[in-house]
Amino acid sequence: MTFATADLFDHHADQLQVCSPVFRDFGKETRFCGPIRTLKVFESFGITKSILATDGEGHILVIDGGGSLRCAMLGDKLAQLAMDHNWKAILVNGCVRDSTAISKLSIGVKALATNPTRPSPKREGQLNVPVRFAGVTFHPGHFLYADADGVVLSEHDLV
Repeated sequence: MTFATADLFDHHADQLQVCSPVFRDFGKETRFCGPIRTLKVFESFGITKSILATDGEGHILVIDGGGSLRCAMLGDKLAQLAMDHNWKAILVNGCVRDSTAISKLSIGVKALATNPTRPSPKREGQLNVPVRFAGVTFHPGHFLYADADGVVLSEHDLV
C-alpha cells in the first residue's frame, strides 16, 4: 500500500476531511486505508465484540466511544477477533487496553489513550450511523486513510 496522507492532501485537499491530531498508534500496522463502518457506543463492548465477529470484508471499524477516558473500548482479544474476521483496522474515539499485546498484532489500531479498566459487557450501540469527533464526520462507506502524519477521510477511494 503506497500512499501518504500528506500527498493525498496536496492532491485532493478539496475532497478531504482532516482529523484533529488526537490519535495514537497501537497496532503493528500504522499505515492503512479502506472503507469504513461506524459504531456509536459508550463504555460497553458487547456490540463491538459481535460486530468484530462478522466478516469485516477489509473495512475499518470506526468506534465512537464518546471520547471517554474512563475505560477501554478495545483490548487485545477484540483486536485479534478483528484480525481473524478480515477487518483492516480500528479507529477508536476512546481508550484501548492490552496495548503491548495489540502492538504485536498485524492490524491498524488508533485510539486516544490507554486505560486498563474494562467496559461494561452491555450490547447497546448503533451500527452504521454518521458519527462526529476529531473535527470530522465519519459516514459509513466513506474511505479512511491513516499513517504517521494523521487521518483523513474521503467520500471516494483515492488510491
